[in-house]
Amino acid sequence: MRVVFFGTPEFAVPSLRALLREPDAFTVVGVVTQPDRPRGRSRSTLISPPVKIAALEAGLPVLQPDRPVGDVFHKQLEHFRPDIGVVAAYGHILRPDVLALPVKGMVNVHASLLPRHRGAAPINWAILAGDRVTGISIMQMEAGLDSGPVYHQVQTPIEATDTAGSLTERLAVLGAAALVEGLTLIESGIARGTPQDPASVTSAPKITRELTHIDWSKDAVQVARHIRAFDPAPGAWTTHEGNEVKLFGPVPVPGLGAPGTAVPLDDALMIITGAGAVRVEEIQPAGRSRMPVSAWLRGRRGTLVGGFA
Repeated sequence: MRVVFFGTPEFAVPSLRALLREPDAFTVVGVVTQPDRPRGRSRSTLISPPVKIAALEAGLPVLQPDRPVGDVFHKQLEHFRPDIGVVAAYGHILRPDVLALPVKGMVNVHASLLPRHRGAAPINWAILAGDRVTGISIMQMEAGLDSGPVYHQVQTPIEATDTAGSLTERLAVLGAAALVEGLTLIESGIARGTPQDPASVTSAPKITRELTHIDWSKDAVQVARHIRAFDPAPGAWTTHEGNEVKLFGPVPVPGLGAPGTAVPLDDALMIITGAGAVRVEEIQPAGRSRMPVSAWLRGRRGTLVGGFA
C-alpha cells in the first residue's frame, strides 16, 4: 500500500516510523509537514519539525507548503501516486480535493475515542473533563471536523498523575500501533468504518490563554486537573503580586481558607481552592525557566506576600 504521510510534531513520529518498519505492507512515498519555524530570542534560527527530521533520516521526499492548497501542491501529491493518505497532527485542515486524491482516501490518527473530543486539543480536554479513559481513533477523513466513520479504536486509562505531556507520549506510541492495525484492517476489507453517534459528540477546540488561567474558586480536584491539562505547554497560569507565574506538579490536599491563599511548605506550596487545596512542587515565573518551588521561595528569602489570583 503506497502511503503519503501528513504530520508535524513529535506525536506523529512514532506513526511514521511504524509504517517504515512494515515495508512489505506499506511504502511511504512522501511526507507532508509544516515549514521550518524560527526559534530563539532573535528568531534567526530555523527549526525543522520533528516529522521532517525523521523523514529525512529515512530518505523520504518531504513537502513543506505554507498551506496544503493550490495546483502546484496538488500535482506534487499526484506525483506520489498514493493509495491512501495518513494524517497525524499535521496542523492544517485539508480540502476535499486533497482528501479525495488517494485511491482509498485519507485516515486520521486522532487522539481521543471519537466522537468524544473532536477538535484540535483532545488530550488537554480529556484531562480537563476528568475522563477516566481515552485512546486513539483511526478514522476516515471527510469535510467535517473529525466527523468521519471510525475504522479502529484502542483505549488507555488516564491516570491521576497524568499530564498532557505524559499522556501525549503514551498516545503517540499507542497511535502508531493502532495505525498499523487499522490500515491492515482497511487493506484486508475487514474494516468498513462505523459512523459516529451525533448525540455523543463533544468538542476539543484550540487552547486559548483565557482557558489556561487558573480559577481558584473551583475545588482542588478540578484545579489539579486544570494544571495537569496544560503541563508542560502552554502551562496553567495565575498571578502573584501582579506577576504571572505558571504552576506544575499539583496534588489535591485538605485545606481551609480563602481561595488563592498561599501557604509555604518546606519543599512546596499549598494554595487554597474553593474546596480543599493543592500542593504544587514546581513554578515558572514569567521570563524564567521552570524551577522547584523551594528554589523560588529561597530567592524570595522565604517571604510570601499575598496570594494567587
